[in-house]
Amino acid sequence: MTVLSTFQLNGKLALITGSSAGIGFALARALGEAGAHVVINGRNAEKVSAAAQALKDEGLNVSEAVFDVTDAKSVTTAVNDIEAKLGAIDILVNNAGMQIRGPLHEYKDEDWHTLMRTNLDSVYYVGKTVAQKMIPRGRGKIINICSVQSELGRPGIAPYTASKGAVKMFTKGMAIDWGQFGIQVNGIGPGYFKTELNQKLVDDPQFSSWLVGRTPSRRWGDVEDLGGAAVFLASDASKFVNGHILYVDGGVTATL
Repeated sequence: MTVLSTFQLNGKLALITGSSAGIGFALARALGEAGAHVVINGRNAEKVSAAAQALKDEGLNVSEAVFDVTDAKSVTTAVNDIEAKLGAIDILVNNAGMQIRGPLHEYKDEDWHTLMRTNLDSVYYVGKTVAQKMIPRGRGKIINICSVQSELGRPGIAPYTASKGAVKMFTKGMAIDWGQFGIQVNGIGPGYFKTELNQKLVDDPQFSSWLVGRTPSRRWGDVEDLGGAAVFLASDASKFVNGHILYVDGGVTATL
């Protein structure tokens, strides 16, 4: 086996949550290009179908799974259905997430709970349910999408920072508990990327100027920049990497 061959995902089944657009869609494309059969997930059936078709048009092997990652019963039903129809889930990418900005002292309780359900509870529900399938098989790869806000704060996003800090530490906890069963659990911490979630910031000349000046690589990230990291952590190339957060941020976390 050569080093390059360890990056191949041929014959692997990968579930990527929140993958009908943005970072999740880019990760699905990357894993598909590496040979995996990817399962696109989201709550909106039309968006999921459109995303899946776009990847199929590129010649990739794609299936769809429409379910709400914040609902435990829906997650259990969906994972059982995927395994029954498509086979064992070899790779899970917990990507589903959201942002609700606002001054902390004015933050609405319902927004806090909505954010935590989407960014943190979903990682627990989907991660645990898939791990319960992986453990008897003695293998599996789980990638949790963290953030530079797992390490750094910014004004107006304290709840988001709390959620992503929790995902970072939950990733380490998963690795500690499940490593004995042959499962590797790691995280990817994206920096600032051009996505729908960040469009207002991308369109803000003052913020963009500040960010580019703050980033050693002197640019916004493109979602395609995350593909290599995802393939690495999903493949045998990272079989002795566990509990690690790989920051793909152009160097933002390296500098003041």
